[in-house]
Amino acid sequence: MGRIRVMVLASVLFTVSAVGSGLAFGAWDMILWRVVGGVGVGAASVIAPAYIAEISPASIRGRLGSLQQMAIVTGIFVALLSDYFLATVAGGSGDALWGSTAWRWMFWAEVIPAVAYGVLALTIPESPRYLVTLGRVDEAHQVLGRVMLSGIPERVAEIQRTVRREARASLNDLRDSAGKVLPIVWIGIGLSVFQQFVGINVIFYYSSTLWQAVGFTEEDALTQTVITSVTNIVVTIVAIALIDKIGRRRLLIIGSAGMFLSLGTMAWIFATADRVVGESGSVEPVLSATQGPVALVAANLFVVFFGMSWGPGVWVLLGEMFNNAIRATALGIAAAAQWLANFAISTSFPVMAEVGLGFAYGFYTVCALLSLFFVLRWVPETSGRELEDMD
Repeated sequence: MGRIRVMVLASVLFTVSAVGSGLAFGAWDMILWRVVGGVGVGAASVIAPAYIAEISPASIRGRLGSLQQMAIVTGIFVALLSDYFLATVAGGSGDALWGSTAWRWMFWAEVIPAVAYGVLALTIPESPRYLVTLGRVDEAHQVLGRVMLSGIPERVAEIQRTVRREARASLNDLRDSAGKVLPIVWIGIGLSVFQQFVGINVIFYYSSTLWQAVGFTEEDALTQTVITSVTNIVVTIVAIALIDKIGRRRLLIIGSAGMFLSLGTMAWIFATADRVVGESGSVEPVLSATQGPVALVAANLFVVFFGMSWGPGVWVLLGEMFNNAIRATALGIAAAAQWLANFAISTSFPVMAEVGLGFAYGFYTVCALLSLFFVLRWVPETSGRELEDMD
C-alpha cells in the first residue's frame, strides 16, 4: 500500500473520528468514533518510525526519529492549550459555545491537524525501500538524492539485494525455525511495555487530579500540568541533540536510572505523607510544606529523564532495530503492545491510587528499575548502522 497512502488513510480516520465524536449523542456512538480514531493512531504510530528510518541517512537517523516524539509531546501541549482556551471562552467544558457545547468543539478542533496531516503527507516522497520493492528504482534514486550527498547507487543496490532475498512479510516471519518468536521481537515488545509501565501517561492523564488530591488548588494543579508539558518538550529537544552522539542504549540507561530515583522519591513521599478523610469519604494523603515542593521537583525530574531517553529512544529503536524482512510487521506488534500497556496503566491507576499513591508510584519505581536491567542485558545499540545491516 505504501507509506504515504497509509498516512493519508490515518488522516481520514482522524478526521472522521473528530467529526463523529463532536456529533455524538450517547456513550456507544462516542466509543465507536473513538475506536475509529484509535485505528488511525495505531496506523500513524507504526508508519511514522518506519518511514523515518527508511528515508533517513544513518548518521542522523536518531535525531530525525526523535522528531516523532517531539511531535507527540508538542501535540499534547497544543491540545491542552486548545481545550483550556475553549473551556475558558465558554465558561466550562459543558457550557454553550458557538451554537453547540464547548466539549464538542474540543473534538472538532482535531479536524485541523487531522486534515493538515493528510495534505502534508502528499507533499513528501515515498519510502525508497517501498519504491525499490515496486521496481521503481529511478524514483528511489531521486528520493535518496534529496537526503544523501553520496553513496546513492550503493545504497539502492543494497536495498535491491535485501528485497530480492525477502518474501512478503507475515506473522510467521517473526518466528524462528523452531517456531519460537524471534528474540528481537520480544525486545521490541519489552521496550514498548516498559515505556508505558514507568507511568509516564499517568503524569499527563491524571496530572491535575493528582495534584489536587494531595492538597494543591485547581489553578495550581493546572499550572503544574502546563509546566510538565513544557518540560517534556524541552527535554525532547535535548534528546534530539544527544541520541546520535551518545547512542540509543546509553541514553536509555541514563533515563532508567534517573526515573528510578525520581519515582522512588515520589513513592517515598506519598507513602509517608499524613492522611485525612476527604469529602468523598476516601483517605487522601496531605503533603507537608517540605514534601510538596520535593514531590513537584521529583515529578518534573521524572519527566526530564523520560523525555530525554525512553520517550524518543523507544520510537527510534523500534523504527531501526528490526531487519527489513520483518520491520513493518514487528513494528506493528510492538506498537500494539505499547497501546495495550498504555491502556492497562491508565485504567489501573485509579484502582492503585485507592490503595495508596505510595503503592502506585512504588510499582512504577520497580518497573523503572527492571527497565534498567532489561536494557543492560538485551537491548542492542543501533546507532550508525544501515537498516540493511540489521540482523
